Amino acid sequence: MTGANIDVEQVLKITDPGELNRSEHLWGDRLVINLGNVIAWLFPILIVAIVTQVIIRKMGMNQAWLDDLQWWLYGIAMLSAFGYAITTDSHVRVDIFHANYSKRKQARIEVFGLGWLLLPFLLIMTDVLMHYAFSSIAAREGSDSPNGLHGLFLLKSALPLLFAVAIISTIATLSRNLAKLNDPVLWRMILGGLPGFWFLAERATHYALWWIVHLSNPELPIRKVAREPIFDDTVWYGLGLITIIAAISFVLNRRADSEA
Repeated sequence: MTGANIDVEQVLKITDPGELNRSEHLWGDRLVINLGNVIAWLFPILIVAIVTQVIIRKMGMNQAWLDDLQWWLYGIAMLSAFGYAITTDSHVRVDIFHANYSKRKQARIEVFGLGWLLLPFLLIMTDVLMHYAFSSIAAREGSDSPNGLHGLFLLKSALPLLFAVAIISTIATLSRNLAKLNDPVLWRMILGGLPGFWFLAERATHYALWWIVHLSNPELPIRKVAREPIFDDTVWYGLGLITIIAAISFVLNRRADSEA
């Protein structure tokens, strides 16, 4: 790589990280980057809101809705930036040895960190925040202040959606790093992110069973549906489901390779 190319990469990292290595990006990468570029315009609005609140507060005309608006804008912008940083690798890296590793070793570390550490956390948080958002919507939760922004349930509903964006970013980046090691077919993707995909399969099984039990026994109180004995083994049902999917992918991939 020439010095000119290095200079271009350094400039891109600072001015527009989303353009760095664009040729390698998948649809998920471009989705996250385009969304991040749009939401970045919230920061100038946030600055105006902060300055306005400071000025009118000095004038004795405090507006609670401006305080709420700042939290809304900052929360949405920062959670969007989380997925953007994953895609563009623009987060702060604590691993001081990483830069001196070979490309393949870096890819292995990324696969482990993204697939086995980050992805499970994001999936668990998305599941938790879905219930958090539903509870807020059901209560039509608003601001604590009489003249605040009273659609707080809208902000809380955005939380699982923005975590879902981070999941898309993580899976796309995981796939790109797997491609540096081998063909990122489905069964390799599952192995690369096994804890997260296992949890996802368990949740899918749990919710499917929940609706089956609820619809087949409508007299059963909703709070007691998930306490039925069938839910005791959803962890293993999830493992069985993800194993079957991986096995089918493996067989189909081997067949395609033999026919090629």
